[in-house]
Amino acid sequence: MIRRRYWNINLEEMLEAGVHFGHGIKKWNPRMEPYISAKRKGIHIINLTRTARFLSEACDLVFDAATGKKQFLIVGTKKKIADSVVRAAKKARCHYVNNKWLSGLLTNWSTTEMRLQKFRDLRIKQKTGEFNRLPKRDAARLKRQLSHLQTYLYGIKYMAGLPDIVIILDQQEEYRALRECITLGIPTICLSDTNCDPDLADISIPANDDAIASIRLILNKLVFSICEGRSSYIQES
Repeated sequence: MIRRRYWNINLEEMLEAGVHFGHGIKKWNPRMEPYISAKRKGIHIINLTRTARFLSEACDLVFDAATGKKQFLIVGTKKKIADSVVRAAKKARCHYVNNKWLSGLLTNWSTTEMRLQKFRDLRIKQKTGEFNRLPKRDAARLKRQLSHLQTYLYGIKYMAGLPDIVIILDQQEEYRALRECITLGIPTICLSDTNCDPDLADISIPANDDAIASIRLILNKLVFSICEGRSSYIQES
């Protein structure tokens, strides 16, 4: 059962972060109409009361999941938020993807597991100095492989199986990740701007997906809830 808590979701704080600014009125998805409150200077304005409601529901969900030791995957591959994704994931002890989403990352999990094992093996060889004992050509080839795997798999290097919940920070940008989650039945929380289909995610949080401040605010609320859930689990144990 989900524990209802107070997450200090402040409308003024969301206004300052620009959470309410949607896309241009010509780039909208009609299914977002219930989450739009107005049009201003050619853009849609998101109803922050609805944003607060769904963000609160998402915080409840991740808190409850964290108390049950569930595993989370945060997906945000835009360059401008890559560092924020890493910091948030480390703080909440979540897995993350902040670079290109590899096709089949989840739906072809057996292949991903093999890639992860290769990544771990190469890291061990590098740390033990084995690369230095190889011919230069072979060492260079393995270093290129390691660099490639590290770029795309570093954030999931400890992920032993499919995640229980996936947090997606831009539904349009991460559409392939969302489709894989839908195929596998993995619950998703999506940050959905006015050009998105809110029906695709289990919980869609209507919000500006272009402004760094908006994305960080939503992400930080979710991360705080996860940390609270993990802390609650430890205390109960």
